[in-house]
Amino acid sequence: MSKKILITGASGFVGFHLIEKAHEAGFEVHAAVRKSSNIKDIEPYVRKFVYPDFNCVDNLVQLLEEERYDYIIHAAAMTKAKSEAEMFNVNVGYTEHLLKAAFDKATVPPKQFVFVSSLAAVGPVKYEDSDITENTPYNPVTVYGRSKKAAEGMIHEKFLHKPITIIRPTAVYGPREKDIFILFETMNKGLDAYIGKNPQKLSFVYVLDLVDILLRACENNSTEVSTFNITDGNAYSRYAMADIFSETLGKKLWRVHLSYPLVEKIAMLSAWFYKNSKKTPVLYPERLNELTAQNWACDIQLAKDKLGFMPKYDLKTGLKASLLWYKKNNWF
Repeated sequence: MSKKILITGASGFVGFHLIEKAHEAGFEVHAAVRKSSNIKDIEPYVRKFVYPDFNCVDNLVQLLEEERYDYIIHAAAMTKAKSEAEMFNVNVGYTEHLLKAAFDKATVPPKQFVFVSSLAAVGPVKYEDSDITENTPYNPVTVYGRSKKAAEGMIHEKFLHKPITIIRPTAVYGPREKDIFILFETMNKGLDAYIGKNPQKLSFVYVLDLVDILLRACENNSTEVSTFNITDGNAYSRYAMADIFSETLGKKLWRVHLSYPLVEKIAMLSAWFYKNSKKTPVLYPERLNELTAQNWACDIQLAKDKLGFMPKYDLKTGLKASLLWYKKNNWF
């Protein structure tokens, strides 16, 4: 009998790949989506679509009592918002409601609850510092990072002795990803732009490696909260992605370094233009904290030791596969 898994955020970038691989691994996949979500691509891999109200614990309890999931992977999150309150309501409040339903209310709790957090919860360190570990003090530099930090804090405060695995991926890329793809669009036009000239140590994880660790986390035997940082295990210079892009697609890029004050003014102007819009701009003042951070290098030894995590894709391998997918599917 196949094990039943509930995946939230199922219609997103990571969600698509997670749904597909969970299906291939033999899980009975239930996907939590909104009524307005585009489910065409994941439909072949989903046994049942559910439409929970994350604002209502009783609604969530009813779903969990009816389905009795073996595992829950909570990948749904808000990455951009017009206000900090809105971000916290989704990333902290919804998570707490689902955890309450699963562990305080449901008669049969899941064997493991996997919470997809982010390395943004910890934040970057100085260039000369040691790699980020699970014990590195929190220092988030964006509202998204602060919301994920708050969610982790809530989990430790209220659900410490429950089988919950927190996975903190660094920047995730791969086929269908839209945020980092904006950089590729710029590069495809021949422009390779940077903010300032200070060196950086960057980390990445290919989406299929992230999906692998999320599914492995379902088999985590820990009965208490455990946390794992996830990257491909390498640190890259700020130019690595552009160099791989140029090599893969045979594009000659014009590398330019823009001054921080100039970009800061552009970000402030962009935020002003979007102040009455429901959408958020690509570039805004707080985003600069993340883009110019010195060091996102990360130690993943704990995930290797405890979960058997062995990344299969370094940046060159994963990015080449991603770029060829974008080109084949006419993204540029």
